[in-house]
Amino acid sequence: MKVLEIRQAFGLDHLVSADRPQPQPARGEVLLRMGAASLNYRDLLMVQGAYNPKQPLPLIPCSDGVGEVVATGEGVSRVAVGDRVMTLFSQSWLSGDPDRSTLRSTLGGPIDGTLAEYRVFSEQGVSAVPEHLSDAEAATLTCAGVTAWNAINKGGVVDEGGTVLVLGTGGVAVFALQFAQLLGAKVIITSSSDEKLDRARELGAVAGINYRQDPKWAKKVKDLTDGQGVDLVVEVGGAETLPQSVLAVRPGGQISLIGNLGGGVAELNLIPVFMRGVRIQGILVGSRQDVEAMSSVISQHEMRPVIDRVLSWTETRQALEHLGAGRHFGKICLRIS
Repeated sequence: MKVLEIRQAFGLDHLVSADRPQPQPARGEVLLRMGAASLNYRDLLMVQGAYNPKQPLPLIPCSDGVGEVVATGEGVSRVAVGDRVMTLFSQSWLSGDPDRSTLRSTLGGPIDGTLAEYRVFSEQGVSAVPEHLSDAEAATLTCAGVTAWNAINKGGVVDEGGTVLVLGTGGVAVFALQFAQLLGAKVIITSSSDEKLDRARELGAVAGINYRQDPKWAKKVKDLTDGQGVDLVVEVGGAETLPQSVLAVRPGGQISLIGNLGGGVAELNLIPVFMRGVRIQGILVGSRQDVEAMSSVISQHEMRPVIDRVLSWTETRQALEHLGAGRHFGKICLRIS
């Protein structure tokens, strides 16, 4: 069977097609014929060697995938041949808080990922796909979808009539916009592109802020919320944006800290944090229980993820370059055949 793997050294030049024996499921395992994958910024960093320079090679990248069950091992009861399922980012994180072992059970590093014609997984490491979604749409849920779901729902600070600030218009950000609206919240969104802000408004955002034109955007957020600040900030920028996020959130509000696109080390004035009772909550993807709760809501509302483009997995390099350039709105997906 064909796979894409990082071979011998890191870098896009070393992401190549290779042949591997087709696996067979052992007891408790399922064999998937992979149909689609979606890209996360982590995947680009992994290929480049920036995420974990000590990652053993060769490695099949990508954590997110959807496939059809074509064979099952002895004792499998959660899924059956013919089912469409999505992979879990952390294969052994089933519920509750993660521990060190679950944090080491992640696909696309250290475990081989989803860019393969066939892959074997534990039956515990997959989850049913919402029936109304295509393979490409469902492949976006594994990482970005459930991350945004937990960013909006953990802490219970957002309800109907509340206000959420979402930074950016990538995969997690657009999911957060959609989930916040399902709760009845109003969404303010930031971007460096007026075109992307217009698209976000078409999806239901009540206001958009171009952070290139207005780098002190926290003041604009306060003005848009009658001086109160937002209930929740979905924070993907990290060091570069966190100080403004602290100023933009209301007293007692929450910052769901997801990424560090703007750096991982911040100089932060802590006084507004404790004087206004702001909670900074780290968000690390989610468990299978979280995925199933999210999928139930998506099915109930027949919500569809926003996809920037779908390319063939033979175009993975171009897809990763597009991701790295930051030109996407929503998710970038790959067809696997």
